[in-house]
Amino acid sequence: MTRFSQSDLKGQAQTVLGLIDPIELGPTLMHEHLLWDIRTPKMQANPNQGPEIDLCNCWHVNYGARGKVPRNLVFFDHQIATKEVAEMKAAGGRSIVELTVGGLKPDPEGLVAISRSTGVNIVMGCGYYVDEYQDPANKERTVNDFASEMITQLCEGAWDSDVRAGLIGEIGCQASWTNLEKRVMEGALIAQHETGAALNVHPGRDPDQPQEVANFVAERGGDMSRLIISHIDRTIFDDARLFRLADSGCVIELDLFGQEQSFYALNFKVDLPNDAERLRWIRRLIDRGHLDQIVISHDICYKTRLSSFGGHGYGHIFENVVPMMERRGFSQAEIKRITVESPRRLLTFV
Repeated sequence: MTRFSQSDLKGQAQTVLGLIDPIELGPTLMHEHLLWDIRTPKMQANPNQGPEIDLCNCWHVNYGARGKVPRNLVFFDHQIATKEVAEMKAAGGRSIVELTVGGLKPDPEGLVAISRSTGVNIVMGCGYYVDEYQDPANKERTVNDFASEMITQLCEGAWDSDVRAGLIGEIGCQASWTNLEKRVMEGALIAQHETGAALNVHPGRDPDQPQEVANFVAERGGDMSRLIISHIDRTIFDDARLFRLADSGCVIELDLFGQEQSFYALNFKVDLPNDAERLRWIRRLIDRGHLDQIVISHDICYKTRLSSFGGHGYGHIFENVVPMMERRGFSQAEIKRITVESPRRLLTFV
């Protein structure tokens, strides 16, 4: 198995089918899941996985009962996934960043099959999700051990395959942040330094945790311009925190586009914004000078968000949100920066 060096990767993007010129990425979704299992270990052990998901019950599963329907949280149907990705391509998308990492049952060979069938570039992540999902053996592992594993995933192959990752993450954090998660993050920073990859972080569900992550990375000399902090649209709800985080230099990812309801099953204290409000946040960031620090996506990881099960699907941003941006006065240059140019910069190894 060939092992790439940093010089092999520099200036290129790495998809599940191999290295490409970053110009080929085109319009890109920066945070999705195509094949996944986000059931907790406790859910997986329970034989009652709830009803099958269909067009008749998808609304009820989404609003209030999601935690009671583990079947909504696991998806490995390659045929349906291929159809969904093809729909995104028809809507104008060309690339997807797929962040199903350790603990969520990544399927690199499945991603290869989907990419070959659709012609869509798929960039795979690496590393580990939050503490609860990790193998108990990880609690004994060192920072350098995690770093070495992630470097191998980027340079040689990931998850017992020769399919290489194209960025690090989503690295899982919680509030409160556990010692294991901090060790994984330190390993990720070493791997980033050694490979030139971008780093995507899943922050804990507390409004101050994204800033804690940003400070952690800055204190260790991480490249803030290549640190992507996900899920800001379910975590930060005031301008003071949002602008302070943006001032750190990190990339702000709003990645729940398509979730139009305020109900948020994972934190009942939170009222989620709709897409219109997300665009208002983006406008405020742009007006303050942060255009280069914004990326967007859907973070689809429930069956009910796929079009086959009554959801919006991966094409929603290109089919519906981009036209909304145009109607709301976003320039073509701004839209291109958010959907094409910033993803290209982040997915190019440095």
